[in-house]
Amino acid sequence: MKKRVLLGMSGGVDSTASAILLKKQGYEVVGATMIMYCNQKIAEDAKKMCKKLGIEHHIFNYENEFRCQVINKFISEYENASTPNPCIECNKYLKFGAFYEKAKELDCNYIATGHYAKIEFSPKYKRYVLKKSEEEKKDQTYFLYLIPKEELEHIIFPLQEYKEKSDTRKLVESMDLEIAKKKDSQEICFIENNNYKEFLQKNMTSKPKKGNIVLTSGEVLGKHNGLINYTIGQRKGIGISFKEPLYVVKLDSAKNEVIVGTEKDLYSNILYANELNWLTFDKTPDKIECFAKIRYRAKEAKAKVYKEEEGKVRVEFLEPQRAITKGQSVVFYDDDGIVLGGGKIL
Repeated sequence: MKKRVLLGMSGGVDSTASAILLKKQGYEVVGATMIMYCNQKIAEDAKKMCKKLGIEHHIFNYENEFRCQVINKFISEYENASTPNPCIECNKYLKFGAFYEKAKELDCNYIATGHYAKIEFSPKYKRYVLKKSEEEKKDQTYFLYLIPKEELEHIIFPLQEYKEKSDTRKLVESMDLEIAKKKDSQEICFIENNNYKEFLQKNMTSKPKKGNIVLTSGEVLGKHNGLINYTIGQRKGIGISFKEPLYVVKLDSAKNEVIVGTEKDLYSNILYANELNWLTFDKTPDKIECFAKIRYRAKEAKAKVYKEEEGKVRVEFLEPQRAITKGQSVVFYDDDGIVLGGGKIL
């Protein structure tokens, strides 16, 4: 009997290519589209692709859960001068949470998505592990560290051996599917044109308040028009003149202040993180040496991770890191590109 796999279908190139590969590998593929935020067009494209490939297709509505677990948290984080990553939350609660429960209801042995990442059994850790994709530029393991480790052996990433996105498109083109020319989706699905400031102003319970822009020395340099309009590392658009270039180095929600400083003030070699999830350990180790990544586009850097009080770690980098940002995630890797775990930066 063929093993059944529930595949997340977005109607895009990656999920369609995943469906093709899974069928070639002999799986019984069941396609499913999660309606989360005004994405009816996605469901239509996915249904069309499943029909052409001869795959069963389901549509699941998770709009309420998405608003509660992703959108509301996104707004709340910004209200507290934190910079969240909604894709990580979506993966945890929906794409690898609720979706996995649906797979069990449909008697599927596995779930699959079009993410660029690897899962394999590691003799070193004696368990299934999450590992960086062959496609370095597209690797998405940073967004996946919150997957429960118990699920890893039930997850398939069909694109894990693909090194170039162009190869994925060629696979879809070879099946004469028009979706091959479809553009990649935008960064945050629920924010039009990636204009998060406009989205927040419309959806926050309290409107942004003006406050002081303060130099690291304590000198008040001017006024800001709401903390949501500033990000750590920002240089342009601060709205003040000074004898040398200034950058946003901290957002102080308690005092409603934007703290600015010079380039060197952006660098630090220590951060703290909580909300930890370990994929290779059963509990937080006292100390590990690893590579740590502080944002999706950042390069991993050598670091030592020390256990603090329960549920919290201190991360010390060998080289100072630029613009460490509260609310983003720090993800830990070993020498082989295996994801050890990660947490939320405090």
